[in-house]
Amino acid sequence: MELHILIDGTRDLGGQLYRQLSEAIRSGRLTDGQQLPPSRLLASQLGLSRKTVSDVYDRLGYEKLLVGKVGVGSFVQTPHASPQRRHASTPLASAQRIARWEATPTPLRRASQEEPARYAFIGGRATPAHFPQDEWRACMLHALRQGGQARGRYGPVAGLPALRAAIAGHAAFSRGIHCTEEQVLVTSGAQQALHLLALTLLEAGDTVAVEEPGYPVARAVFASQGARVVGIEVDEDGLIVGQIPDGTRLIYVTPAHQFPLGMPMSMARRHALLERAQQLGAIIIEDDYDSAFRYEGRPEDSLQSMDRYGIVAHVGSFSKIMLPELRLGYAVLPQAIVAAVETVKYLSDCHTASLGQHALAKFIGDGHLLRHIRRCHDIYAGRRERLQHWFNGPLAPWFRLVPASAGFHVAALAQAPLDIAELLRRARQADVSLYALSGFYHGTARHEGLFLGYGAIDKLDIDTALALVLAILQEIAPLPVNVAASGSAP
Repeated sequence: MELHILIDGTRDLGGQLYRQLSEAIRSGRLTDGQQLPPSRLLASQLGLSRKTVSDVYDRLGYEKLLVGKVGVGSFVQTPHASPQRRHASTPLASAQRIARWEATPTPLRRASQEEPARYAFIGGRATPAHFPQDEWRACMLHALRQGGQARGRYGPVAGLPALRAAIAGHAAFSRGIHCTEEQVLVTSGAQQALHLLALTLLEAGDTVAVEEPGYPVARAVFASQGARVVGIEVDEDGLIVGQIPDGTRLIYVTPAHQFPLGMPMSMARRHALLERAQQLGAIIIEDDYDSAFRYEGRPEDSLQSMDRYGIVAHVGSFSKIMLPELRLGYAVLPQAIVAAVETVKYLSDCHTASLGQHALAKFIGDGHLLRHIRRCHDIYAGRRERLQHWFNGPLAPWFRLVPASAGFHVAALAQAPLDIAELLRRARQADVSLYALSGFYHGTARHEGLFLGYGAIDKLDIDTALALVLAILQEIAPLPVNVAASGSAP
């Protein structure tokens, strides 16, 4: 890579080079430890004599801005007290728009990036140790070989045909999805799928119905497009369809495993939702984020499989099943919006990175994904059992679990007034990360309680962590003697 230096005219050539290199080092544009081109190469690139460049390097070395290593080269040595970089002070025409983006909420961002405690009940994360590294490595090597055949070319906007076909087959097998591979759009995670659908379907002022409580990132995505986002209450049967207002264009739901409370949407409520959306001409986004793991009862049909009107966009992700850093998800689109969403995808990022797509297609096709899901199912079932033991036993006086038959998180509702913030603070001091349900409400929380993810905490650690939580509860919210005596020991 050429070093960005501009030599003007034929006067003071060494001075020009010195001033530009000195300013680049002092301003931080050239970073500490960065290697400069050899003097012979830089002289050739700039049309200077090698002696001119060598003299400048010597001068910078004398000023301790460069350090030479014999047989290796010249390296930047940043001064200890570098001045602040200069920032543009020109008033920008887009200043108000920039300020609005700066003020836009980014929910769950801090929780996803902060260092978790020793015992973390964080949601949406799997245990990396259980991921089949050897099988994935073999699939990546296969992907490198495949990529070599098409290197230097952009991939299909909607995704590689092999992966789209693999996703269509997997979704049909596991969730009863009815689709062709042409309806499958490969995305960089489920969040991008939500963003693409919002860009395609919404204009400023349009009404979007979301669950309350619900996934705050989805709400933020829709609001960022200028939509009027309306929270619709949920009960034990899921979203209360009768509250969806007239004029709604988009409805976002998590019917298989309501986020964050956990209950599934009843069949009657699903039929009612489809009818209401059809009357409104609205698209339903079905976020099927973690229903691959089911522990009891018969599997529920996906909303998309019940759709007779062509109005359900089914969104899925491999981040929670596999690893979040893979950033691979998909949307199964209604035929009526396929072309429009593909156009938006093209304008957004052209296509999702091909290497991971080749690997995932191989991973699914060879059966590794289903085997991984089956292995994790048994692991998560054991963790879920330990949570049920504690919240149906020693912690029952303080909390009640919301029944949930799928996924890898549960919600625990407070049984009596309880200082949840104090509980979270003291738990963190004990190296336990807990999360409040109130963070998933846009307005005033109707229920106080805890959101407990168990994808990233080992089964044995659950007992240790909840024993600490029990001790904290006995300190901050002690029970009457007769109630405390009735609690079972862990």
